[in-house]
Amino acid sequence: MTKLSVNVNKIATLRNARGGNIPDVVQVAVDCQLFGAEGITVHPRPDQRHIRYNDVFDLQAKVHTEFNIEGNPTPEFISLIQRIRPTQVTLVPDAHDAITSNAGWDTVTHKDFLTDIVNEFQSIGVRTSIFVDPNPEMIRMASQIGTDRIELYTGPYAEAFSADRQKAVAPYLEAAILAKNLGLGVNAGHDLNLDNLQWFYTSIPWIKEVSIGHALICDALYLGLEKTIKAYKYCLKEPATKD
Repeated sequence: MTKLSVNVNKIATLRNARGGNIPDVVQVAVDCQLFGAEGITVHPRPDQRHIRYNDVFDLQAKVHTEFNIEGNPTPEFISLIQRIRPTQVTLVPDAHDAITSNAGWDTVTHKDFLTDIVNEFQSIGVRTSIFVDPNPEMIRMASQIGTDRIELYTGPYAEAFSADRQKAVAPYLEAAILAKNLGLGVNAGHDLNLDNLQWFYTSIPWIKEVSIGHALICDALYLGLEKTIKAYKYCLKEPATKD
């Protein structure tokens, strides 16, 4: 079964815009789990414009599903992972001023660096995932690095979905088959939503986990958080019609 991990960054963005603790990021994470989410994702950035490092420590005691922490492995981030020891760390090559993730790792260029980071996190019992584009060369090198999983960057899929969903998903299917044959677990994330998620899942049903934040929180403004999570989970259970 593909797990739904809810990224609560946007809840922190809303809180930070006003100050104080409304909405309460920790309580939202607790509720997401209560409503059926199988994981909670956070992506702290150096400027702490949404999730702050103290949020991560507060969440540690409340996340009883899978805790996935995303980020660029700076010294501060590495120290955070060593202290929290989440279920999974997802390595993302974000620039310090990136608005959002927009590309995967060049695993060839950064092979030695990523190998050291992966070995460090695995040695303390943290599952590792490397954020990559659906590029066969990058996936093969991720396997050589020794990561447990890859996370496919699905931004281009989401952009192309409405024009031709079969064409949009084709490189991701190829990438996921390659990763599976190499013994890698496959996650996916970025711009997945209620329109395109079901087709992605139907095409690649062995996906381990999808991490969804922005679209899910936006949908919750209209549907409510509980109904929204159930709607996303439905997309991961029922196959889309192959028309």
